Amino acid sequence: MSRELLYATVVTGPRQVIHVVRVVDEILDPAEIDGIAEMTRARMLSRHGEQMPNVVVVQGSGKETLRLFGDPHAVTRVRAALFNAALSWAPFTLE
Repeated sequence: MSRELLYATVVTGPRQVIHVVRVVDEILDPAEIDGIAEMTRARMLSRHGEQMPNVVVVQGSGKETLRLFGDPHAVTRVRAALFNAALSWAPFTLE
């Protein structure tokens, strides 16, 4: 089953990016979230050569249900970008 995913990036410094993947209208279990993060890391390695890309997975629709998964520092940066409306979302597919 194909999920609707959105993608954005948060620039944290020169040549440092946090990749953000948002799951739309679906609540996943931790194993599925880890799978999405690993597939995103593999994609960034194959396309951009990033050895250890920083990935944050976002799920939920509002402030009350919003959950972020990933490295704690990256989650803090992404949360700030979300609430400052600094992200531009684009459709994203994983094979």
